[in-house]
Amino acid sequence: MPGTVTVAEESTDFPGVSRPPEDGGLGFWFKWNLGWMHDTLDYMKLDPIHRRYHHNLMSFGMMYNYTENFVLPLSHDEVVHGKRSILDRMPGDAWQKFANLRAYYGWMWAFPGKKLLFMGGEFAQGREWDHDSSLDWHLLEGADNWHHGVQRLVRDLNFTYQHHKSLHQLDFDPQGFEWLVVDDFENSVYVFVRRDRDGNEMIIASNFTPVPRPGYRFGVNQAGSWREVMNTDQHEYHGSDVRNHRVHTDSQESHGRPQSLSLNLPPLATVWLVREESE
Repeated sequence: MPGTVTVAEESTDFPGVSRPPEDGGLGFWFKWNLGWMHDTLDYMKLDPIHRRYHHNLMSFGMMYNYTENFVLPLSHDEVVHGKRSILDRMPGDAWQKFANLRAYYGWMWAFPGKKLLFMGGEFAQGREWDHDSSLDWHLLEGADNWHHGVQRLVRDLNFTYQHHKSLHQLDFDPQGFEWLVVDDFENSVYVFVRRDRDGNEMIIASNFTPVPRPGYRFGVNQAGSWREVMNTDQHEYHGSDVRNHRVHTDSQESHGRPQSLSLNLPPLATVWLVREESE
C-alpha cells in the first residue's frame, strides 16, 4: 500500500530487520531500539550522584546505531504493570523529577532515531496508564503548572525538530552525528553534534546533575556565533532559566579542536544551539 510505514517491535539480535529482503533483511522500515530505551531509563532513574558510574548507558546506543533504522520507543510497555510512569521513575523531589524528564526528552529528540512517545508522556502524567480510564487531563486544569511546562516543551521540541534537518535528515548515516564530549563522567555532561547533508550543525549539550556548570568549555568544529534554540531549563517550562541566548567561539583549543565554546550549562537540562553567520 502506498504510504505505508512498517515498524518492528523486535527484541532479539536478529540482523537486518530494517534491511531490504534482497539483502537478506526482513524489509521493515524501522525497528524499535529497545536497548536504547532500557539503557537510558536505567540511567535516568539513578540519583544524579551515582550517574558518573554509569556514564556509558547514555552513549552506548551509538555503538550499534547504524545496524538498523531505529525508533526510540517510550511505549505503552514502559508505563504499565508496576513499572510506573516515566515521570515517576525520575529521582529527586518534584522540581528535580520534572527537570530530569525535560532533560531526558531534550536528549531523546536530539539523539539519532525516530521518536515514539506514548500518550500521557507529553504532559508528564504521574500515574501509570490504565486502559480502563481516561488520561489525567485534569492535571492541565487550573493554574499554569509543571505539567503545562512539559506539554509546552514537547510542542516546542516537535516544532524545532521539524524545522532543523540536522536533527533527522541523517539519522542512519554516520555523517549525521559526532561526539564533542563523551567522557566527562565526573560532571555527567555529554555534548554532541547533529549534522545535515549540507554540513549545517546543531550542538546538543546535556547536564544530568542538579549542579549548574558555568563557563563549561568544549571544542567545536565550526567557528562563529551560536544561538540557543532549545533549553529544557527555560522559564516557560518551569525551569530555573539558566540561559545562553547567543555565544561566540574563542580561538582556544579544547578537546583537540582549535575553536571552542564556553556555555552556562543549566542544572538537569539539555540545550540545543545552531550556528549563525558572522555579522
